Amino acid sequence: MTPRSVVDAHHHVWDLAVRDQDWITGEELAPLRRTFTLADLEPEARAAGVTATVLVQTVTVAAETPELLALADGSTLVAGVVGWTDLTAPDVADALAELRALPGGGRLVGIRHQVQGEPDPEWLLRPDVLRGLRAVAAAGLVYDLVVRPHQLPAAVRAAALLPELTLVLDHAGKPPVARRTLRPWADGVRALAALPHTVCKLSGLVTEADPLSWTVEDLRPYADTVIEAFGPGRVMFGSDWPVCTLAAGYADVLGAARELTGRLGEHEQRSVLAGTAERVYGLGEPAD
Repeated sequence: MTPRSVVDAHHHVWDLAVRDQDWITGEELAPLRRTFTLADLEPEARAAGVTATVLVQTVTVAAETPELLALADGSTLVAGVVGWTDLTAPDVADALAELRALPGGGRLVGIRHQVQGEPDPEWLLRPDVLRGLRAVAAAGLVYDLVVRPHQLPAAVRAAALLPELTLVLDHAGKPPVARRTLRPWADGVRALAALPHTVCKLSGLVTEADPLSWTVEDLRPYADTVIEAFGPGRVMFGSDWPVCTLAAGYADVLGAARELTGRLGEHEQRSVLAGTAERVYGLGEPAD
């Protein structure tokens, strides 16, 4: 594949005429209660220098992933899909194989579940979940972790039990940016980063900050913590569009990522902005 200037390793789309997004509730999220399509994203992404993306699931509904794969199959922008399947199902391996056989199935790169919404903080350690995660690894897929800070200890323990599975921490583990505190979030991030088969997305920070007044310097302690813990070779940029639009435009989010990684060397910044995602999700060989 030709080298890419930027890979957006995390964004969504949804069509409310097809399926409700039942997580979009309350006044704060009201601007998201409309349809967002690839046609909406593509001009913004292209203008920002993004030439490949990873499309990520939003709801725990089996029908969504085939739809995302079909979208990817018809897109020159979407290079990979992180979908959903029921990890606790006895036939999870068969379900993964069926997804791979669908139109666009070759673009399935990972699986995700809304762990952040599970009331059990140790959901990831359930035997049936661990069995499902082993099936994800056996299928050659990555697992995206969407957890809140209090769930990081269980994520660390689960990751330690699954050395064969690459785990990608979405949105840097949702740090408390607006509260301007680092611990215990930073402790959990460092513990996860100590495991070599873990990766972190530099994504979602703007919506954890004050949406009306955030600055790049507000985000810097959290970005620095992630980059120092994982190293640039295990950090990847994601826009979290369209959720990011609650706090910033697409170009602003990418601009913040460029600024937050601006102290890195050219090769290290290239890793965060493209190379890590290409390697971890198998989107192509990273460029030097």
